[in-house]
Amino acid sequence: MATHEPTPHSFDLVVLGSGAGGFAAAATAARHGLKVLVVEKAGHFGGTSAISGGAVWLYGTDQARAAGAEDSAEAMRTYLQHVIGAGYDPTLADAFIDQGHKALRWLEQHTELRYALRPHSPDYYPDAPGATQFGRALEMVEYDGKHLGPRFKDLQMPPPGMLLFGGMMVNRVDIQHFLSIRQSPRSLWHCLKLMARYARDRLQHPRGTRLTTGNALIARLATSAFGCGAHLWLHSEAVELIVEQGVVTGVLVEREGRRERVLARGGVVCAMGGFAAGALAADYRPAQGAPHLSMSPPGNDGAALRLGQAVAAATGEGLAANFFWAPVSELRHASGQRERFPHLVTDRAKPGVIAVDPTGRRFVNESDSYHHFVQTMFAKGIASCWLVCDAEAMNRYGLGLARPKPVNNQALIDAGYLYQAATPQALAQTIGVDPQVFAHTLEQFNRDAGNGIDPVFGKGGNSYNHYMGDPLHTPNPCLAPLASGPFYAIRIHTGDLGSARGLVTNANANVLNRNGQPIPGLYAVGNDMNSLMKGTYPGPGITLGPALTFGWLAANHITARLQAPTTQTETPACTTN
Repeated sequence: MATHEPTPHSFDLVVLGSGAGGFAAAATAARHGLKVLVVEKAGHFGGTSAISGGAVWLYGTDQARAAGAEDSAEAMRTYLQHVIGAGYDPTLADAFIDQGHKALRWLEQHTELRYALRPHSPDYYPDAPGATQFGRALEMVEYDGKHLGPRFKDLQMPPPGMLLFGGMMVNRVDIQHFLSIRQSPRSLWHCLKLMARYARDRLQHPRGTRLTTGNALIARLATSAFGCGAHLWLHSEAVELIVEQGVVTGVLVEREGRRERVLARGGVVCAMGGFAAGALAADYRPAQGAPHLSMSPPGNDGAALRLGQAVAAATGEGLAANFFWAPVSELRHASGQRERFPHLVTDRAKPGVIAVDPTGRRFVNESDSYHHFVQTMFAKGIASCWLVCDAEAMNRYGLGLARPKPVNNQALIDAGYLYQAATPQALAQTIGVDPQVFAHTLEQFNRDAGNGIDPVFGKGGNSYNHYMGDPLHTPNPCLAPLASGPFYAIRIHTGDLGSARGLVTNANANVLNRNGQPIPGLYAVGNDMNSLMKGTYPGPGITLGPALTFGWLAANHITARLQAPTTQTETPACTTN
């Protein structure tokens, strides 16, 4: 039985969760001189952020201005109003638009965080009012995990399917170089350097120390937080808020078999990743017959909602979706372990790839965003579908966990993840779709794709679609007939990247009660904060951009309350820049 620790621990700020929003708050507060504790339920830190693409979507960054991006705050508002619709919250949207670029600038000046502008990255609805072709999407600059020192081993490792050679991280640019390795000497040289670096790393480390995407994001923020004295407790679970006279003053933490009282002079920030992996999730998803596969870590089970309920915190209502959707496939290993793969950027939009429903018919523009793809599945009552390609597409791009040539994917076929057949008819019979319907689908698609058009669903029909395709393929980077055998298929399910519904906050990320009043000392960021996007997905990085912004705003709000002008202390010297 757990026992209470007689002497409470005392901090200025306690952050529950270790994703991007949590570490943005922790690093900011620690840099301001606050004594900070990060509490993480899992045995590794980083959460969903650590296995994400790491991109952020922000208006008016220094990177965008330096590149001459044409944008305005009004255009950003117009675009968000159009995509979000009736759920648009002007207070949160204005805070995000006005403060997001300031948050990034401060974090880049005072922590290890570094982002680079994507030279071309259209918003997900590029033809909508206020949309841009580039300027809002930034991607993480790679980082050396050795800067984490002994904590490197505690950083959440991406799933094996997102790594090469068992432990090598790659980003979007690296992937394109690997896909072009046989056509471009420059790409060959790029890949050879990456592999040489990885080989050196494996002499001393269990995986590569060159970190990219979300792993680099978390490593950069965590290195900065630790360098300014922040503490991290792993295998520790928040079980109850401590409330005194209506003010949240700490949290009761289950740790090492006992319950410890942790006081938080400035407040508690909930950043535990939402509820997509918990039992609660099923209550907020459309009912269906096939499994729904979330990419959220098991610990993201709605702890913030439970903690908030005890203090009458308000939760979001009427969202367009309660989750950020993504199609996901699953490999069942012989050991019983299950490995999930989110189909975000590597396959759906490529030439020679289509998606068909259980009858063998296409039903969607495969090159639209992952969120839109699953929205369409739900709208048409499709619990699972098939992603199909021919040999040419497999050799060039791969499919899900299956790698392009020269990798041998026989193990995935043997495991029942990847289906292979010599002819379209044989493939249809193998995966259980009507061969005649499937043949008709291919006949129609191939005829149009050969001309570089898709009049039925519009695959490759806008700038975002083109961006997701193969830039070396003409006339349409997203379209090619499925003509060369053998043919391949993977079953994909509805899935998600995390929950959108959370605790309602104001512009400082201060949680509101059911009467719309701030609850003193309680904050929520990341997926614990009710998303300002209200379950829509306007562009790449629309979860991490707000996570960094409101994590920074929460830390500043807490710091301002604790460090009044008469008591303000100097910013401490940290071991980071």
